[in-house]
Amino acid sequence: MIRLSQEHLQTIRTHAESTYPDECCGIILGYVDTEGKIVVEVMPTENAWNTEAAAEFPGKRTAESKRRQYAIAPEVMLRTQREGRDRSLNIIGIFHSHPDHPAIPSECDRLYAWQGYSYIIVSVQNGKAGELESWSLDDHHQFQAEAIENII
Repeated sequence: MIRLSQEHLQTIRTHAESTYPDECCGIILGYVDTEGKIVVEVMPTENAWNTEAAAEFPGKRTAESKRRQYAIAPEVMLRTQREGRDRSLNIIGIFHSHPDHPAIPSECDRLYAWQGYSYIIVSVQNGKAGELESWSLDDHHQFQAEAIENII
């Protein structure tokens, strides 16, 4: 289970709408306790997908594919990890949008996902954020739906 506030959800939705028709992305900071993953901060990031990022992935991926791909710059991940550690927080997940597609992970999402992270996906239909779902990998590297609990 992942627990986050209405404000966190709104930040994700607003970022997704602002980047449409491209995918948005961002980092989820928090901690894990007996209640599950507790979100403390949602950090929108730039979609750094470009020719260089595409070169790291197999297949026909182009710089123009920000509408179907996202990347968070490694230096942003590292900086966020360090800043989080200074606040006793960890990166516990990633969020991104699926423009004009359902909030269901793609095969590419699965291939490059990390065990232990939550992956929140928001569907953006015609520029308006809609369905929002969370996913995590099981022991067989397959996505399983993860419950979202709204906290105040």
